[in-house]
Amino acid sequence: MDEIDQQLLALLRQDARLTVAALAQKLKVSRGTVSNRIRRLEDTGVIVGYTVRLRPDVQHNSILAWMSIAVDGNQTRAVIANLLGEPGVASLHDTNGRWDLLAELRAQNLQELAKVLERIRLLKGISNTETSIHLETFRLA
Repeated sequence: MDEIDQQLLALLRQDARLTVAALAQKLKVSRGTVSNRIRRLEDTGVIVGYTVRLRPDVQHNSILAWMSIAVDGNQTRAVIANLLGEPGVASLHDTNGRWDLLAELRAQNLQELAKVLERIRLLKGISNTETSIHLETFRLA
């Protein structure tokens, strides 16, 4: 990837709905160049998809929680595979320090969250967990 690819990705991160014409104008290259570069970045797996970001306060009935997870011995891969199959896990992150993994959990209510927590705690290879319920976001990316 060269400097134009880097600039193109930065623009798409800011607003993935920018038209090819607008991207070309900002990058001072032709529309064909932008189209070809986007297609190449998609084909090589650099760009894997496009998404919509919602403000956290838009999902009124959704509970967000963070679960820190300690894994027994060398069972990290098996635990990750099981967690990726858990519908309550919105995202999963490998970390360093006291905890091995950080899971973002989503549930419609506290009862559903309790069921998610119970299912996760029963997974083989998890030695300890600590969960915090997300209350408020002060800065959006």
